[in-house]
Amino acid sequence: MDGARPELITDDALDDLEREVIGRVRGRVLEIGAGEGANFGAFHEDVEWIGLEPDFDRRVELAQQARAWQHAREPLDAVAESIPLPDASVDAVVGTYVLCSVRDQGAALAEVRRVLRPGGTVVFVDHVIAPPRTLKRAVQRIVTPFSTRFCHGCHWDRDTGAALAAAGFAGDDVRMVRVPSFPFGPTRVLLFSGHVPEAAAPGTSNPADGR
Repeated sequence: MDGARPELITDDALDDLEREVIGRVRGRVLEIGAGEGANFGAFHEDVEWIGLEPDFDRRVELAQQARAWQHAREPLDAVAESIPLPDASVDAVVGTYVLCSVRDQGAALAEVRRVLRPGGTVVFVDHVIAPPRTLKRAVQRIVTPFSTRFCHGCHWDRDTGAALAAAGFAGDDVRMVRVPSFPFGPTRVLLFSGHVPEAAAPGTSNPADGR
């Protein structure tokens, strides 16, 4: 990215962008950290959906919503760091506001790569850390020990763009936006649609550097 300040958009506009990028995936789709099924309306009707959700209460609601959307498969009781699927078994992996809360981003992304077929697609949407030497970044650092404990493991200080690059994912459509957040100014949100290049390796350069 060129260092310019990302566009400030409304929450509704962000929802529209999320639906747009999720709606592109096809085939057998694994949604990690699927929560209570908020993304069902965004998926194309032809996808074969597989959900993964470690929280019991959320998984119960997710299963009900899955049936309502005519997805027959029961959600998986598992974490993203240990996905109970065979290698190269899905066409796409989707995660919205999940990489902020996994215990180990590197392990989770390695598992995503493992289960993704060659040439498959990943879509991730997540809030990311503010630029260096900003008040917002300092606040995120201070708040994170509390948010990880009380907000389902959420880390406000993660550079998810850098983590995706380090895991070897190349961006096909990478957008950084800002959404209103109080009291310390807008929060940056990364929308990442990409794939794993044939020769990808940890440390590969990627435009989604979170800056």
